[in-house]
Amino acid sequence: MGKPAVAIDLTAEERQELEGLAGRRRTAQGLARRARIVLLAAEGLENKEICTVLDVDANTVGKWRRRYAERRFDGLLDELRPGRPREIGDDEIAETIRLTLETTPRGATHWSLRSMAQAVGHAPSTVHRIWQAFGLQPHRIETFKLSTDPLFVEKVRDIVGLYMTPPEKALVLCVDEKSQIQALDRTQPVLPMRPGQAERRSHDYTRHGTLSLFAALDVATGKVIGKCFARHRGREFLKFLREIETNVPLDLDVHLVMDNYSTHKTPAIRRWLARHPRWHVHFTPTSASWINQVERFFAELTEKQIRRGVHRSTRELEQAIRDYITTVNDDPKPFRWTKSADHILTSIKRFCLATLQVADNQAKIVKTSESGH
Repeated sequence: MGKPAVAIDLTAEERQELEGLAGRRRTAQGLARRARIVLLAAEGLENKEICTVLDVDANTVGKWRRRYAERRFDGLLDELRPGRPREIGDDEIAETIRLTLETTPRGATHWSLRSMAQAVGHAPSTVHRIWQAFGLQPHRIETFKLSTDPLFVEKVRDIVGLYMTPPEKALVLCVDEKSQIQALDRTQPVLPMRPGQAERRSHDYTRHGTLSLFAALDVATGKVIGKCFARHRGREFLKFLREIETNVPLDLDVHLVMDNYSTHKTPAIRRWLARHPRWHVHFTPTSASWINQVERFFAELTEKQIRRGVHRSTRELEQAIRDYITTVNDDPKPFRWTKSADHILTSIKRFCLATLQVADNQAKIVKTSESGH
C-alpha cells in the first residue's frame, strides 16, 4: 500500500483560474496539463485514474498534485533553472508589451519584429520570444460582427430550441442561397500532383457564367434539397419552396430557418406561405448567419467541390453541384449543435462587455492625448 494521494480542495476563485488555464488556447500545453491534473484531483479522482484520463505517467500526476497542495498556483510554475542570466529586465519586457498593445509604428498599421526591435533596441529574436510568451501576434487580425437585431435574444432562443429540441411530427429545414457561384476554367491545363510535387495550376482563369444554388438542410438527418437557378430573385425562391413541398411528406409540419433577405419576403412568397399553414418560418437575427446550419453545408461544398473545380460551362458547374449533393445524401451526417441558447448569449455578453471596455480605454487615451496638446 502506497501513501494516499494528497487531497485537493479548491475555492471558487482557484477553480475558475485553473479552468481558464486549461481551456485557454494560448496557454502553454504543459501548464494546461498541470491545471487539468489539479482539477481532476479536486473532483476526487485517484492518481491512476488521472493517468488514464490524461495519458500521463504516475510520477507526473503525483508531482503536480503535491506541488499545488503545497504552494497552490505558484507550485504549477517551472522553477528557475541555472544558466546565463537574462539580458533584458522585467521593466523592458513590460515596455515592449505596452508599445505593442497601445501604439503603432510611424507609417504602418501594426508592429513587425524588425520595427519593434528597432524601437526598443533589442534583437528581433528577443522581441519574438516576448511576443510568443505573451501570445501577441500583431500581424494577425480577426473580424467580428455583432447583431443589432432588437429581437436577437428571442430569435436565438427560438432557433437553438428547434435544433436541440425539435418538435414532433415536423421537419426543421435550414434554407439559404449561395449566389454568384462562378464557373471557372484555368487558362492553361492543370498539372496533376506527383510524388514530391503538389498539383499546379495557373493563377488566372476564364469565367463561363454564374449560378445560384438554393439549398435546404434537414438538421435531423443531414440530407439536402438543392436546386440551381441562373438568378436568385423572389420567383426563383418560390419555385424552390414548391420543390421542397413536393419532397416533404404531407403529414409533417415544416419549420423553415432562414435570414431576412428581401428575396425571402416578397408578397408572392408571403401569400404562398399563408396558403400552406403547415409551414412555419423562423427568421435568423440580422448579421448572424452563423446560426443557420446550411452555411456549414455551403462551406463544405466550396471546399470540396467549387474552389478547386474546373468548370467550362454553367452546365458543368450545375452537374458538379448535383453530384456533390447526391454524394451527401447517399451517406448523410447531420451537424451536431452543442451550444445552448444560454451558453451563446453568455458568451456574447462577455464579448460585448470586453468590447465596451476596450472602447472606453481608447476614448480615455484619445481624451488624454487631446488634453496634452
